[in-house]
Amino acid sequence: MELEYLERGHAGTWKSQPGPSCSKPKAELRHDNTAVPVGGSVALTCSVNTSSSSSGWKYYWYRYENDYTTSLDAGFLSNGEISVSEKGLYWCRGGRGEPVYYTEYSDSVMISETVSNRPVVTLYPNWSEIYRGETITVRCEIHGGDTEWDYEWETNSIIKAPNQNEYRIRSALSSNSGNYHCKGRIKSSQYEITRWSDTITLNVSYKPKAELRADRTAVPVGGSVTLNCSLTPSSSSSGWKYYWYRDGKSYKPVTNGLISVSEGGLYSCRGGRGEPVYYTEDSESVRIDKIVSNRPVVTLYPNWSEIYRGETITVRCEIHGGDTEWDYEWETNSTIKPPNQNEYRIRSASSSNSGNYRCKGRMKSSQHKTTEWSDSVTLTVSDSKSDPVLTVSPSWLSPGASVTLNCEVEHPSAGWSFYWYKAVPDLSEKSSSYELLPDGSGTAQDSYIIHGQTHTAGYVCRAGRGDPEYHTDHSQPKFVWSADVHSAASLTVSPDRVQHFTSDSVSLTCEGNFTEWRVRKFSEDGRLYSDCRRMTGSTCNINTSKSDTGVYWCESGSGEFSSAVNITVQNDGNGPILVSPVHPVTEGASVSLSCSLRTQKILSNVFFYHNDKLIQNDTRGELKISAVSKSDEGFYKCQYSGRESAQSWMSVKVTVSGADSSSSPVWLMVGLVCGVSLIIILLLLLYRCRQSKYSCFTRSIQSESHSPGSSTNHGVNQNETHVYDSPHPA
Repeated sequence: MELEYLERGHAGTWKSQPGPSCSKPKAELRHDNTAVPVGGSVALTCSVNTSSSSSGWKYYWYRYENDYTTSLDAGFLSNGEISVSEKGLYWCRGGRGEPVYYTEYSDSVMISETVSNRPVVTLYPNWSEIYRGETITVRCEIHGGDTEWDYEWETNSIIKAPNQNEYRIRSALSSNSGNYHCKGRIKSSQYEITRWSDTITLNVSYKPKAELRADRTAVPVGGSVTLNCSLTPSSSSSGWKYYWYRDGKSYKPVTNGLISVSEGGLYSCRGGRGEPVYYTEDSESVRIDKIVSNRPVVTLYPNWSEIYRGETITVRCEIHGGDTEWDYEWETNSTIKPPNQNEYRIRSASSSNSGNYRCKGRMKSSQHKTTEWSDSVTLTVSDSKSDPVLTVSPSWLSPGASVTLNCEVEHPSAGWSFYWYKAVPDLSEKSSSYELLPDGSGTAQDSYIIHGQTHTAGYVCRAGRGDPEYHTDHSQPKFVWSADVHSAASLTVSPDRVQHFTSDSVSLTCEGNFTEWRVRKFSEDGRLYSDCRRMTGSTCNINTSKSDTGVYWCESGSGEFSSAVNITVQNDGNGPILVSPVHPVTEGASVSLSCSLRTQKILSNVFFYHNDKLIQNDTRGELKISAVSKSDEGFYKCQYSGRESAQSWMSVKVTVSGADSSSSPVWLMVGLVCGVSLIIILLLLLYRCRQSKYSCFTRSIQSESHSPGSSTNHGVNQNETHVYDSPHPA
């Protein structure tokens, strides 16, 4: 015979215990709810799970409450389902056959009865957002009557709440975040419970940081600055107070986070709320300065409108008024920042120093008292050096004329001094070296006048300013040309004429006692060329094109310049050229000018013009001048069949007998008059000496000290630009 019995389990549950045989099936109890709602019921289902599909089972139900077990009259329900509306501990078993064979008892299920009391979950303090480290209480409140309750919590947070009416979180963590709801069970009747409360959500965020903003960072004279303390991230939670600190000491707490201050100092703030007070992170500190009346001024020394790369410039901050000692602060948009000193000396300026500069001062004795910012001063540094431009006047020498050099810089009023040089050919470097002209170092004037220049020569200039002195690059060389042939170096042209057709073969030959030569050209477009495309020995061969028009001269390896010649290439293949001599014609000599076509060398019915004035219009094909005079000098051109040649300059060289000898009698006459005058003066002095020897001696000295020779002016005119005599080429 099998034994069956029930054993009281833990927490008021009942479990079936098998007899000696373990082969009995066990009933299984299922339920759709564990609490009977007000005015409702709960469905229970009992079933026997066996490996066979046998039938004939009936189900026997049992209920336990208040230490009494009751057998329910529900055994006739073969489907094992019942509906109950009373609270209690329920279990079941199956049975079949005659006599009845019973299964094991099912596990018991507690069915509670829902009461009308309504639980509510509250947070205290009731802030919408809680921060890490704050203290918060989650409370389950059940109203109605004086009933004592046991509490049950349900939450999806990582940390579970204890089964008490309140859950006090003393230092909140993100793991406390979650949804919370609760219910109550009457202590005197464990089968009567409330329904679950509505859910309330608790969010725990990281500790916020206070953010301090100021509407300005300096207190104006007689004014104030508004400071605003807020939380980051911004919070809509209430209850915050804001605690202010000045220079690390507590200042004052305010509710709205706004204060107005009129004293300088290092300000910070933080927020706080709750009891005990929970504090946010401190804000970053903000320096508030108090403006004093002293006014700073930025100056540039030297005060030039533009600075060039490599120059030295000083940017200075000057604060006037009183004997206060200052620390200085600069603000600039330049790439290189100045040091916090009263002056910033830039020893070699670059474009990185360009920008706007302004400064202010801070009292050494009170670091929160400052001046206002000065007005900005703009420093512009040009990345390229200033290139001066040299002009020479005149370009072609004429007897007795002086040569004026002008050196032009971009900003002529900015304290420039000027340096003047003669260009000396250097064939080894395919360039020129520069020799300083007499008294040509650091002149204040931007012009330099040379007297007595007779031969072709080249000149350059440059400028300097500042201390230490900054120098510009040298100017491009400019030349003054002489057409006069001299013995040291000369240039001959073959064929000997100024104008040529395109594709003509023209030879330029350098002559003189030198082994090295180069031919230079100054073209129509102002370019200087140093190399001949086809140089054979001392001869440059040109197959002419329009680009070969220009001024040509020779330079020797010893630094000599030849005379210069004009070469003009006729671009109109059907037009005529004027055949005229390359070199100057000596006064008194005869000369013949003609007009020629590429296909016809000798022409008739040619019109000739001198300085644009028609001087010959007949059947002759050439213009002959039997004895050239200075009045014949000028521009000539010819016209044939309605087509004009280019015009060329014919220079007339005055002979020694015509010019130099003509001046000699004048000087002889002046010398003779001076000599006679001196003799007369001496005779008068000898006559007076007979009366007073002492008087004679004195007057003789006075006469000598006022003689014409002692008062001669050697080329310097104090009322005009400085004039210098140039050294003659060796």
